[in-house]
Amino acid sequence: MIKVVIADDHHLFRESIKSLLETTDDIEVVGEASDGQETLKLIQRKRPAVALVDIAMPLLNGIETTYRIQSLDVETRVVILSMYSDEDMVRQALKNGAKGYLLKRSLVEELLLAIRSANIDEVYLSPAVARSVLTGYLQNETGDRTLSPVDRLSSREREVLQLIAEGHTNQATAHLLNISAKTVETHRTNLTKKLEARNLPDLVRIALKYRLTFLDE
Repeated sequence: MIKVVIADDHHLFRESIKSLLETTDDIEVVGEASDGQETLKLIQRKRPAVALVDIAMPLLNGIETTYRIQSLDVETRVVILSMYSDEDMVRQALKNGAKGYLLKRSLVEELLLAIRSANIDEVYLSPAVARSVLTGYLQNETGDRTLSPVDRLSSREREVLQLIAEGHTNQATAHLLNISAKTVETHRTNLTKKLEARNLPDLVRIALKYRLTFLDE
């Protein structure tokens, strides 16, 4: 039995996926999460074989969540669920350890194939993005690719930038990350310098541009 967790901030979408998976004989949904931080805790507790992770989650986006999962003492493989098919997002997902990238408009058969492929450590990409993405991905792996400003940030800095862009205050961010407000302010200052941002709107625009956070789907 393939144990699966579903991470998506839309309750109805999670329930739809869960209902579909419950009709199979070899897949069991063992938990649900609505944001990236909750997902990490759930995976540590449930230790599923596969995690279906929405790319546009609050607090910690799907790509960053995938990156963090790799450092956990688990053998969970990630399949990203996304509304977005652009090559750069798929590249980031693969680079951060995802074993699948599935568009939310995909057929049920594709979802099942992606889960079963990830379970045996194989990569599955939606056909709509596979050809161009794999070509670009292989070219980037064998050649030089200019890093974006966000690529040069630490994982913690990207997390803080996402929370800032989502409208969290320094105090709220400190509480969510279990760090001091002074540390958050230091990260914020460093982000402003590294990203050459003049103000808060600049930071928000950068976070949106490089898909650390998303407008409401």
